Amino acid sequence: MQDLIKQEQFELEVLSRMQSGRYLDRLVFGGGTMLRLCFGLDRYSVDLDFWLLPAAGGKKISPDLKSDPLSLGDHTMWFSGLQQFLGRFYEIRDAADKFHTLVIELKSPDYPRILKLEMRKGVTLTKTERAIAYSPHSSVQVYIRTIPLAEMMTSKIAAFLQRKEIRDAYDLEFLVKKGVAANISPAQADQALTAIAALTRQDYNVKLCSLLEAEQRPYYRQNNFSILKAYLEK
Repeated sequence: MQDLIKQEQFELEVLSRMQSGRYLDRLVFGGGTMLRLCFGLDRYSVDLDFWLLPAAGGKKISPDLKSDPLSLGDHTMWFSGLQQFLGRFYEIRDAADKFHTLVIELKSPDYPRILKLEMRKGVTLTKTERAIAYSPHSSVQVYIRTIPLAEMMTSKIAAFLQRKEIRDAYDLEFLVKKGVAANISPAQADQALTAIAALTRQDYNVKLCSLLEAEQRPYYRQNNFSILKAYLEK
């Protein structure tokens, strides 16, 4: 658990540095780490996931982007600048411009794990929100643009149906408990219920419990996402 606490401190340190370099201006924070740091998701998450906003000339989603100097040029120039910037503080273990995503992996002597940053390209967002990313394990706070929770619900449904990972089911139940409505068809709900039923003891005992505090673990071993299943069965 200490490794996960240190990883969370690493995440906030990197977010703070990216904010100071204005590299967050073209990014929208998403994924499980966003849910944890900004909305209180009670499981640890070890990567930073973002949506990359379009460069100048692309569709603007909010007026404040008009003053963003980093939006001058395409994502290749921006990504190169981000690598150089982060390389001032960390060892760059990997960096790749993939078809759908930009990926950077960072290593610091101050933290035990590698931190992966993944930035999705070519997405369309009609709305974003603002939130404070923080942790009880760190004094760092970052005011950051985030994916709306309704969009996160849609993204998490798609992720769970595609990769069948237990952490995605956990995040879906968290969003349901927060009152976020799911735009899901009856067929998708059936697929999700089937995927939940197929989760194994190893999924619960190893994959999920390794991300939870000790006192949380018995509940999910015993209840198997009862709240999420009841929601999907409506």
